[in-house]
Amino acid sequence: MMMKIKTWCFLTLLMLFLPMSAQKLFTLEDLNFGGTNYRNMQPQNMWLTWWGDELIQTDVEECSLIDKKTGKKTRLFTLEEVNQWTGADDVKFVRHLMNATFPYADKPIVALGNRKAFILVDFKQHEIVWQDSISGQTANDWCAASKATAYVENDQLYVVDADGKKRQLTTDGSRNIVYGQSVHRNEFGIRKGTFWSPDGLRLAFYRMDQSMVTDYPQVDIFPREATHEPDKYPMAGMTSHVVTVGVYDITTEKTVYLQAGDPTDRYFTNIAWAPDGNTIYMFELNRDQNDCRLVSYNATTGEKVKELYRETSDKYVEPLVPIQFLPWDNSQFIMQSQRDGYNHLYIYNKEGKLMKQLTSGKFVIQDVLGFNTQKKSIIVTSNEANPIQHNTYSIDVKSGKRTLLDDGQGSHHAVVSESGQWFYDKYTEPDVPRNIDIVQTKTGKSLRLMTSEDPWKDYSQPIFECGIIKAADGVTDLYYRMVKPADFDPTKKYPTVIYVYGGPHAHNVEASWHWHSRSWETYMAQKGYILFILDNRGSESRGRDFEQATFRQLGQIEMQDQMKGVDYLRTLPYVDMNRLGVHGWSFGGFMTITLMLNHPDVFKVGVAGGPVIDWKWYEVMYGERYMDTPQTNPEGYAKSSLISKAKNLKGKLQIITGYNDNTVVPQHCLSFLDACIKAGTQPDFFAYPGEEHNMRGHASVHLHERITQYFEDYLKR
Repeated sequence: MMMKIKTWCFLTLLMLFLPMSAQKLFTLEDLNFGGTNYRNMQPQNMWLTWWGDELIQTDVEECSLIDKKTGKKTRLFTLEEVNQWTGADDVKFVRHLMNATFPYADKPIVALGNRKAFILVDFKQHEIVWQDSISGQTANDWCAASKATAYVENDQLYVVDADGKKRQLTTDGSRNIVYGQSVHRNEFGIRKGTFWSPDGLRLAFYRMDQSMVTDYPQVDIFPREATHEPDKYPMAGMTSHVVTVGVYDITTEKTVYLQAGDPTDRYFTNIAWAPDGNTIYMFELNRDQNDCRLVSYNATTGEKVKELYRETSDKYVEPLVPIQFLPWDNSQFIMQSQRDGYNHLYIYNKEGKLMKQLTSGKFVIQDVLGFNTQKKSIIVTSNEANPIQHNTYSIDVKSGKRTLLDDGQGSHHAVVSESGQWFYDKYTEPDVPRNIDIVQTKTGKSLRLMTSEDPWKDYSQPIFECGIIKAADGVTDLYYRMVKPADFDPTKKYPTVIYVYGGPHAHNVEASWHWHSRSWETYMAQKGYILFILDNRGSESRGRDFEQATFRQLGQIEMQDQMKGVDYLRTLPYVDMNRLGVHGWSFGGFMTITLMLNHPDVFKVGVAGGPVIDWKWYEVMYGERYMDTPQTNPEGYAKSSLISKAKNLKGKLQIITGYNDNTVVPQHCLSFLDACIKAGTQPDFFAYPGEEHNMRGHASVHLHERITQYFEDYLKR
């Protein structure tokens, strides 16, 4: 009997400790996007789209109509049915329905495609009502209004109309003359190169002459005899490409080019159409990027109509969003600008007269999501509630009144219906993996559609914290994230790694799940490290002056702020300052080496991925925006260059690059290695053959294991 009691007591005690000890440990196959178990470790999600104002769930096997007031689902059609309607016999035309779209609010039409064709299916009549056969081409751009498609084939730009008539718009397309594709290396918000008018009868397109741009000699090592694969890469201060904008008219079958003047050393961006399709608008920048003009053109003749707006700066102006006409007033449009210090909305008429500044304050309008045509309001995302949040607001155009449409917490990503009376809201909070709500914009009333369980609930999770410190100016608030081991003991000392990016158009700290933590941080915390991540001045969504503080001296202000983070770590008794590491990629790789070389006695170990070493080897548009040219800013380039500082390396530094990186070309890493050889310092180096700026697929798992092992080998000791 006594033995049974002892056994029971032992088992009871074991049960008390079992939950912690039995919790699973993470692997990189769980945490890394290239891992075999990564998908199972992500919060539950739903694929949703709008059919006018009707909400549709697009799943793998079926599409369902969702009642917006009750959440009840009614099946519209299945994958099996669609494939039967296509008449493809035993061959599946469509393999899943997750990418299905519903282009016409008043018609039961679903748009589906594969690599060979694109179809419109009437899911009430159970038949294909329209089909093209060019979906596999480059830069494929289909217009719902006219059913015409623009695409690139063998470097030439083509248009196929709704009846299948094929028109070849160009004859001189080549590697040097690029049509219908993104230009200016995807800067200024450019993501594509063709732009349909609202009625789909006119097509604006880019023509980029890059024959004068120097080739960077990339090499494909995989053939028996390695082959030369040059990449047009305009470096700061060197000759850049020349862009013009053409307009093709399907009705007349004629092309005109916008008469914008000499395009040399100019940038044309944010192309937009007037609602009637007769006028086209674009922002035009000089090469210094400090003189920005909004100009309108006659779409029939290409003639310049008027300069509607001009904005200049002693630093730079960066237009990122096309103008947007008010759906209820074709004479007025919204323009976004940071001219008062923060990105806000301005309403102009089509003559260029400012009607009003619609929003103002020390916050950023992050996105215009849509329009409520009934209420004459604009639905936006902003960080008014908190600098590290994304919340949804309705703005009354007449009064300017802003109404919060969500709970005022976390990171919300709303998608608005066609009329703007509804949106679905996918959002997270630091302790909320993902929720999805349906929201009525008129009342703000919401219905919970989905609540995701914590996919990590069976795992031993680290501790995620967020806080604020002052920047090096002593005034500005900077947000940080700290990740601690699950069994954190404040009486112990922990090796600590600073993860850094620090550059423009990015941030690391956000009020989303786990404070926006990268999964690798969880892996490191599990191995007994503390991770510290700080958004310095120069990062995004904090206003013009915050972003432009780094102008002409990249790496300097950022470094000062990061060192304030180091000062904060010194105050924490559980941070082992003798075991401080740093890691980052791209701009973060540049910052990693910058910190290692300028503060060699502070950082014991660093891992720099895809690092910029000297900004004179970086591309024109990005590099000159923040640094001007090497000719006009030699002091800034010299100060930020890491070549002359190679002699300062004391700690262990591993540099990693994609062998075929076409963003931060290998010249950066190789030149730094050469400088280290001459200086007698000893970095480590690893290259991924065939990979570009970021490792793809399972190579990313290998990469992060390598990064981890470097800290294990040299920082934990």
